[in-house]
Order: sequence, then structure tokens, then C-alpha cells
Amino acid sequence: MDFIFIDDMRVEAHVGIYPRERAAPQTLEISLTFGVPDEAARDDDIAKTIDYAVVITRVRTELAARHFNLLETLGEYVIGLMLDEFRAPWIKISIAKVGIAKGVRRVGVQIERSRA
Repeated sequence: MDFIFIDDMRVEAHVGIYPRERAAPQTLEISLTFGVPDEAARDDDIAKTIDYAVVITRVRTELAARHFNLLETLGEYVIGLMLDEFRAPWIKISIAKVGIAKGVRRVGVQIERSRA
């Protein structure tokens, strides 16, 4: 299996349970690694892989339109998009809130799922 990765994509999203988090969108850093069919590289055909530009646009659009209480729930939502809509066989996501706590650069979660 080949993999595509998107590192440290910045996204504005509504996530959190505290009043200060619910008041305005927060900047998240999202990294995705997902499996793609081997034949895409062999055939040099974009139609046989997952277009990372489409993934980036889709994730940003979806997260701008929803509120999630937990990063875990947000992560599972994105994983669902990748598995169901983009047909990725495997995905790993890392999501971090930036500058959310004094003296802490990032706080976040990592989740890994596969179709099997």
C-alpha cells in the first residue's frame, strides 16, 4: 500500500466544551496519512488515487460547518469521510489545538483506523 500525507494543515473549527472555546472558531493543526491504491503510481493516473487537494478542501468545508465538543469526535468524523467518501483503506489522523493552555504549544489526539 502507498500512502499520502498532509502535514500540519491549519483549519479553523468550532470545537470545545468551555465557553471560551465555544465563542469563536479555533485554529487546529491536522495531519493525515492515508493509504492509496498501488496502481495509481504504476499507471500514473490521478483517477486511481485520492486527490489530496480535494481532501483538504472537503475537510476545511466540513469542519467550518459543524461544532464538535471533543477532538476525538472531530477526528472520528474526518476518518469517516476518508473511509466512506474517499474509500481510503487506512487512515491516521493527528489533531492539535494550538496555544490552548499557558506554557503548552499543542494539545491533541491521534487516531488510527482501517477498513478491515
